[in-house]
Amino acid sequence: MPARMPRRLLVVLCLAALAAGVAACGEADVEQGVEEPAREGLALELQGIEYNVFITRELNPRVTPDSAYVEAGTEPEQDETLYGVFLQACNRTDETHEAVDEFKIVDNQGNDFESEELPDENQFAYHGKELLPDECLPETGSVAQLGPSAGLMLLFRLPLANTEYRPLELEIEGSGDEHLTYELDI
Repeated sequence: MPARMPRRLLVVLCLAALAAGVAACGEADVEQGVEEPAREGLALELQGIEYNVFITRELNPRVTPDSAYVEAGTEPEQDETLYGVFLQACNRTDETHEAVDEFKIVDNQGNDFESEELPDENQFAYHGKELLPDECLPETGSVAQLGPSAGLMLLFRLPLANTEYRPLELEIEGSGDEHLTYELDI
């Protein structure tokens, strides 16, 4: 019996090495946000700006704090729901870059939904603009940056039925055909 132990040990070690080699293949070369959707919480660069989706959540404008995010009259219809996608955009380069203003949610059936326009006075609303080096949206010390989500909001109105067509993905559209995709945690 002792003569068989080294052979078994050798077989187990070979299988472990083979499993480690297989596990190292494939995923390492996939570019998150481009070739496959990234998860929320990852900061990814697009055309000089680093984007990070912090949280996605359903909004109810009839209750606090959601009433601060959207104005009265924004309530969804009976067959709709509102979602806020809270994100940050930072220019971490030495040059000025434009933060994009084109976002959409796409469900697994290929339906897409554009973000709703929010007034400039809304302190939580995301509005793309030119960012100087080391400048971020939201601005440091702003109500949005110090708030519970620490980000600016994109507002989406979705039919209730489409919220079941998961995963829902946020597409951040740059110039040309460049984009980032995040899988929303809904």
